Amino acid sequence: MRYISHRITIINVRKPSLPSINEQLQWLATSLGLFSLRDRNKTCFRIFIDLLKSAKHRRALTSDEIADHLSMSRGTVIHHINHLIDSGIVVRDGSTYMLRVDSLSDLIDEVEKDIQRTLHDLREVARSIDSRLD
Repeated sequence: MRYISHRITIINVRKPSLPSINEQLQWLATSLGLFSLRDRNKTCFRIFIDLLKSAKHRRALTSDEIADHLSMSRGTVIHHINHLIDSGIVVRDGSTYMLRVDSLSDLIDEVEKDIQRTLHDLREVARSIDSRLD
């Protein structure tokens, strides 16, 4: 059996009071688990923002375009893009990448649906196991 999976990460971080748009974006990205301790330069966040800007114009980007926009190596971009794909936030279309949806609010709605589907499946399997253990 082959499982198609996304790693859904939600981190409960205190929401900043009276934040700037940059602080709001950083809080949102942190809450979605886009930062790791190893990502000191917020590279993944910068890639996420580049993809968010292109989503507003309904435009997919190649890894070379992202690397060029952000003055990064293509390898670094690919590494972080793969993390974003694994989390279900970014999709690949041929040789281009884009956010799964066109807006942040739609993205949160999709993440919520993913979580609900996962919890439903977990509940179903747990009930099946419980009934067989009696």
